Amino acid sequence: MKESCGVVAIASRNNVAESLYISLMALQHRGQEAAGIALYNGKIETYKGLGLVEEAFRKFDLKELKGNVGIGHTYYSVKISSPENAQPTLLHTSAGDIAIAHNGIIVNSSELKEELMKSGHSFMYGSEEEAIVYLLADYLKEKSIQKATKLLMKKINGSYSFTFMLNERTFGLRDAHGIKPLCIGKIDNGYIITSESVAIDALGGEFIRDVEPGELIEITADGYKSYKLINERYKAHCFFEYVYFARADSFIDGIEVYKVREKLGEILAREHPVDADYVIPIPDSGRAHAYGYSKASGIPLAEGLMKNRYIARTFILPTQKIREKLVQLKLNPVKSIVNGKRIVIVDDSIVRGTTMRKIVSLLRRYGAKQVHVRIASPPIIAPCYFGIDMTTREQLIASGRSIEEIREEIGADSLGYISIDGLVEAMGIEKDNLCLGCVTAEYPVPVKGEKLRFQKELEKWE
Repeated sequence: MKESCGVVAIASRNNVAESLYISLMALQHRGQEAAGIALYNGKIETYKGLGLVEEAFRKFDLKELKGNVGIGHTYYSVKISSPENAQPTLLHTSAGDIAIAHNGIIVNSSELKEELMKSGHSFMYGSEEEAIVYLLADYLKEKSIQKATKLLMKKINGSYSFTFMLNERTFGLRDAHGIKPLCIGKIDNGYIITSESVAIDALGGEFIRDVEPGELIEITADGYKSYKLINERYKAHCFFEYVYFARADSFIDGIEVYKVREKLGEILAREHPVDADYVIPIPDSGRAHAYGYSKASGIPLAEGLMKNRYIARTFILPTQKIREKLVQLKLNPVKSIVNGKRIVIVDDSIVRGTTMRKIVSLLRRYGAKQVHVRIASPPIIAPCYFGIDMTTREQLIASGRSIEEIREEIGADSLGYISIDGLVEAMGIEKDNLCLGCVTAEYPVPVKGEKLRFQKELEKWE
């Protein structure tokens, strides 16, 4: 399971190229397919490449890239094929040069692109980011940046945290439900807006606060201005940010991610106890959850699966037989921990079930007496339309299957998922303020053919 992208914006009295690079390294977990930055130095210029951040910028000399304001992006997409398709996306418009870095998905992007083409706009990349920029530029012909952005927010439907530049002016915008994270920090001689607080930490900066849902922030070297454009009665923070996507050392909406994951494990032990010899995390995604499960259950925690971190990201697997070996290439059991033991393996989620089935089989092959599986999210029964690459029900092992049927499918002795109530308890966020679409099949914003969680109630801020 992958998440779409990390974003950053920096304004400083210093050159920001190196700081953007470091920030993107801190956000590398949010996207590994491509990376890029846009800098203003009399005009906006972009520098982009495929691969991890280090790979993407290998052809550039950071010391030669100049600008006191800029934005950056780490990219996840199954579609990207060339650096030109990476972000930030830069367009020259009648309102000025606009560059954008986007985390999220615009659900109605097809309709918007069709409408824009009918009005005379042509698309170079066919991306939803182009549609966003064209809409914003059209509104800027007669409106201030605040009013133009508010009109844009009324037009686009979906999840988004943007950083964007209008010539040398630099902004961050979070959707009115707050589905995707965004925060503000103070760094040396400037300010930063970024997806996660770890990017602020990487620069030795000071976390200020989260960007509020529906809030536009403009940063300069001297400070920031806030414009609350739309206020939804209910929020819809993505629960998977806390369960899996965000780095465990991040704070999102005032909550430390690690503490949530530890609490998820504790509640999982309470809801699904079992007699066993060891609790084993799936590295690295299940580590904090497994620690919580071990602490609450009293079952010792052991590193029973070793992860190979040196398999090339671009490793090509030409045959099915080789592809089936991939799990053991990445994970290998510790025989003394596994052989003859009753094992509880803990992970954040099961999506398709293929990997978990292979891990259970691998542990049995190495002599595990029993293999019990505990999962720190409820069963994923419905697609995500807001930036996670699980878009059809056919992909999901829990769609249309009972827990017992899933247990049989993965070959475990027992299977326990945390309940939705347990998830909410661990997060400490009201259920109505979470996006739980993939585990309830009810969505916070309209999606064609899907059930809306409840009718939107908007208070318009002038």
